[in-house]
Amino acid sequence: MTDQRTQMISAPPSIDPNKTIMGTAPSLNATVTIKPVQCPVCKTFNPVGVMFCVDCGLIFDRALDGDAFGAPAIQLPVLVDESGREHPLRPGVTVVGRQGDISVDDGRISRRHMQITNDSGNLSLEELGSTNGTKVAGTAVAQGQKYGLNHGEEISLGGYVFKLSLPGIANKTMVPSVGKTQAMTLAPTTKTAVAFLVGGEEEYPIEKGVNAFGRREGNAIRITDPFVSGKHGEFEAREDGIYLTDTGSTNGTILNDTKIPANQAIKLQVDDVIKLGSLELRIRI
Repeated sequence: MTDQRTQMISAPPSIDPNKTIMGTAPSLNATVTIKPVQCPVCKTFNPVGVMFCVDCGLIFDRALDGDAFGAPAIQLPVLVDESGREHPLRPGVTVVGRQGDISVDDGRISRRHMQITNDSGNLSLEELGSTNGTKVAGTAVAQGQKYGLNHGEEISLGGYVFKLSLPGIANKTMVPSVGKTQAMTLAPTTKTAVAFLVGGEEEYPIEKGVNAFGRREGNAIRITDPFVSGKHGEFEAREDGIYLTDTGSTNGTILNDTKIPANQAIKLQVDDVIKLGSLELRIRI
């Protein structure tokens, strides 16, 4: 008769529990799953091995790690369409239209309707001669005109509406719409002013040396007019007077009804009129 009792088998005496045991290598015949690369900005899945996102153009080897919730540390400005989809605006020029970089299949939109230039976060829109036209915050944009853009503004392409969203400022105070005199804020200073920039009923001190002005925070004089670039230009107080320089702004600087050349310092006179978008400014010594 065969013995049916359970037998206890002891561990082989040759195995030392204090020694590291090397396992066998994976078989070359085993199936290995390779996952596609998901872009941290637009969430598009990309083929393995690509260096940049095929949708938004983000360069993967320059992207920073996201936070604990998966949000990217570097974010691009986006256009949010009527369905809620976000379309990233990569650095440089992005064409919007039925056959643009941002493609929208809508009969109201031309094949190349308009384009947005992203210059280090400073955005400007240009109408490309579309059939039904482009409006920003209800204001029509003429063909070839460059229009500075701000967070939260609505962009209408023949009635199809996008909304612009800039990263990091969703909770900040919205910039007033164009057509009204815009507010100007000044960084705190303890220096002594050598001149004043006068706009309407407000006066803003110009200190000795270089005083940067523009739409972004961090400028000595911040001008929140949508036609003013993020870093628009500089007022420089020298021993022989006050000089104005346009540092390559999108919409330019008008001095006495003449657009001044970029990156050229021009000495100002007391009666000179400086126009930046909807603002008229003067220098008071």
